[in-house]
Formats: sequence, C-alpha cells, structure tokens
Amino acid sequence: MELLHDRRDQLPPMVSVAAAIGVFDGVHLGHQEVLTQVRRIAERLGVASAVVTFDTHPAYVVRPENAPKLLTTLEQKLQLLEAQGLDYGYVIQFDEARAGTRPEEFVEQVFLDALHARAVVVGEDFHFGKGRTGNVAELERLGREWDFEVVPLKLIRHHSAAREPVSSTAVRRALAGGDVARAARMLGRYYEVRGTVVPGDRRGVTVGFPTANVPVPKFMAWPADAVYAGWCMLPDGRRHGCAINIGRRPTFYEHAEKSLLEVHVIDFDGDLYGCEVRVEFVDFLRSERKFEDLDHLSEQLAVDVADARKRLGLS
Repeated sequence: MELLHDRRDQLPPMVSVAAAIGVFDGVHLGHQEVLTQVRRIAERLGVASAVVTFDTHPAYVVRPENAPKLLTTLEQKLQLLEAQGLDYGYVIQFDEARAGTRPEEFVEQVFLDALHARAVVVGEDFHFGKGRTGNVAELERLGREWDFEVVPLKLIRHHSAAREPVSSTAVRRALAGGDVARAARMLGRYYEVRGTVVPGDRRGVTVGFPTANVPVPKFMAWPADAVYAGWCMLPDGRRHGCAINIGRRPTFYEHAEKSLLEVHVIDFDGDLYGCEVRVEFVDFLRSERKFEDLDHLSEQLAVDVADARKRLGLS
C-alpha cells in the first residue's frame, strides 16, 4: 500500500480510485467489510483501491476532554489497513485547520483533487467536515454534482445474536469490562498492545514468577484490571504463551496511582529489558485481588499460569 499525505501528495492525473474514509480505529470486522467492498468496487470500475484515514482520532482536536482511548496506534492501524490489500492509503493530518474545513471543500480537496475518486464507500453513520455537518446525504449530493458514486454500508454484527453492531466503541466497552474474547470476535483477531519492556521492582522474581513490565501510552485502551491468558510476540518473531496481569498490585501497594501491565512469559528464561514486545489478550482468567502474604500470592500465580496454559492449548 503506497502512502500519501494530506495537503502534500496527490495521484497522477491518469490514476483514479474507489476509496473508503474513516478513523478505522481498531480496523475491526465492520471496517474490514467496508474495505472489502472498496476492493470489489475498484475492480468493477477498473480503478485502484484506496483508504482515507486520520493520523489521530478527530475527537482529540475538536473535543479532547471526551476523546476515546485508542485501539490502535497510527503505526498499527496502517499495518492493519495494508493487510487488507489496498493500493493506496491517504493519511489526513487532522488539526484545527482541517477540522474547520467545510464539507464541500473537504470532498473537493481530498476526493477530487488528490485522489480523483470514482467511488466513495462509507458507513451509514458517516459525518465529515466542520462541525460534523456533512453526512451521507450531503456526500451523495456532492457525488451527483461531481460525478462520483457514493456507497453507504450498514453496520454489521459479529454474529446473528450480537446485541449491537460492531464498532470501535463496542470494542472499547468490551475491553473495559474485561471481556477480551468478545473484543477479539469483533476485531477478527486478538486485541494487542505494544511496548518496550522496562525494569520493574522485581517483585515477580521474589515469588517465582518473573514478569516483563510493558508501559502502554495513556491514550491507548486497556482491558480492565484483571489477569488474562494471552500471547507475547518477541522481537525475533517467537510467540510465547503468557499470563498477563493488569492492575495496581494491591498485595504490595495500598494506594497505587495507576495500573501496570505485567507479562509472565511461559517457558521463557531470558532478558527482555529494552525489547519491544506485542501482547495479545486471549481470555479473562480472574479479577485482581489482594493476598494475605507472598506464599498465597505465589500459589495463585501458579494456578494462573496453569489456567493460561489450558486456555492457550499449551498443557
């Protein structure tokens, strides 16, 4: 996927596209369906396929006090979008100037001048332009005026009995409740966080279960404080099962200010300090709780690791 940047790059005059536009945070199953339709429409029209997305969630600019936690960094998002088999990615630098662009100006600058769009695929709840005043009806009006097709798609459900359509908000809600398995069903993959392992207080070593401490940016969505089974991808590509603890470690600290993410990598004996790892959440094991002493904690950690092995099919 060739990357283009807003207000800087544009396609050659002879290249046209069918394009989707959206934040695409998480690149969940609903997003993937939109992108599948883009590829099909591009093939029908004999043009290239493209995705238009933003370098940050627009809410961080227009209403930062209510901005949602992100499911993917920009790097992760672009990697996931590239895996969808698209020809072009167009990244909008969303700042105050871009937030103030009127809907028709936005369409002209992005879809006409930069991408020469023949078709635009959007979710049925799509809004754009200054004050979110643009909607699907406005986009269809502009499409008739400027000769491009608009294809609105209904939100999908990850299975027929699902209580709500797949959305980034629904994925965040599942994570906040510790239901990482449900989040995975909506994403079409396990939820993942990335970070560089840093030294901790080595409490895990004292109880026989060393952990890798993985700082996660504050703007990223975390699952609820709990213990989970998961996978840890190491820099060399090896994939190990792991038991993951997110929490404030009440056995050691009465009033910790923030939660930490600690990973016990199963069947691994090595130094991960300074290594960037990827941690995938597979299933909830138990809630975090305080233990009477280190012996009781160590006993529970042994149970957690055994449970993680079983959930991951390692036992």
